[in-house]
Amino acid sequence: MTDPARPLRLGIPVKVMAKPGLKSNDTRRWQKNPHLKCSLDHVDKILDHLAAERIHMYRLSSDLAPYATHPDLPQFHNQLSEADAELAAFGAKARALDIRLSFHPSQYVLLNSPDPKITAKSIWDFSSQAEILDRMGCGPEAVMVTHVGGVYDDKDAARARWIDGWNQCPDHVKARLVLENDDIRFSAADVLWIHERTGVRLIFDYQHFWCLNPERLDMRETLIKFLATWPEGVRPKIHFSSPRTEMREVKQAITPKQRAAAKAGKAPKKGELTKSVVKPTARVKTVLRPPIWTGHADFTNPFEFSRFMRDADGLEFDVMLEGKSKDVSLIKLRPDLLRYAPDVAARFGLYAEDAAALAADEAALEQGVATEETQDVDEGLMAAE
Repeated sequence: MTDPARPLRLGIPVKVMAKPGLKSNDTRRWQKNPHLKCSLDHVDKILDHLAAERIHMYRLSSDLAPYATHPDLPQFHNQLSEADAELAAFGAKARALDIRLSFHPSQYVLLNSPDPKITAKSIWDFSSQAEILDRMGCGPEAVMVTHVGGVYDDKDAARARWIDGWNQCPDHVKARLVLENDDIRFSAADVLWIHERTGVRLIFDYQHFWCLNPERLDMRETLIKFLATWPEGVRPKIHFSSPRTEMREVKQAITPKQRAAAKAGKAPKKGELTKSVVKPTARVKTVLRPPIWTGHADFTNPFEFSRFMRDADGLEFDVMLEGKSKDVSLIKLRPDLLRYAPDVAARFGLYAEDAAALAADEAALEQGVATEETQDVDEGLMAAE
């Protein structure tokens, strides 16, 4: 049973959607001299929002210190020391609010590239983000999540090369770097293999486990093994997301030959589904296709999540929700857990007396939220090989 005095935490990555206007980092181009200090001013407001919404885990943007490791812009390389006092103050505030922090460096930061220059640059990126957490005074719960990387036509060599990259990392990076199973290349068994040879802590990703498990590992047994890679006294965390289920809308250009065929009354391609009837004069059509199960849904399915948490009964970990609607997904999930799975809700410190407040939060979502304009690169999307 989870200690009621220390309930499990739910968290969100990077962007805030329930409250418009909150920025996760200084997005100005280099010509405008962006700075980590400005990013911290932005994220300080996000901490206030998280505290108001009783959200206790947050993934910082990997661009928090803009251009800090850009090889051609040395004027940005001293941002961390320049913002030392601000980093310390931010970390103290996060601790006071009991908000667990983390990073998820982008898909282009990887340790197993065949190009030593890319590996060296990635270690620099990891070093910078680890230093940020160190200067914030964060404890060992504050980690940087990474994936193994690309296969590069030789999976065994790619796994071994990751170990070589790990061995090149300085100690302050090894102290914070954790490895996640992914959905198309390196399974839970692969990262367990790497852990056995390095001691790196592991992050269990629920959706990725279902997408890639050729070894047919048992989920609970695998979860237990992942959690055991964390030292005693440091609460592990996992990632959870539900797959997209709706039709994908794909826009396609209509060629002159296809328009001529349509004008001649010829039937469209057999089996092709379109969002609406395509006029003979149209130049673009929207084709409907089935979902790809590796895609993250906007929201967390409460029934799926409750089933998982019951399967994980007796195990302790925080949960980073990777629904595309970010904090909106979390705000929607909490009252759903109270409705459908109060035993699960209790593990997160949610009880019947919280129902009215959570229902009010949920009702506020009906007024509309900000939309996500760009893809979040902090979700471990894999780099092209």
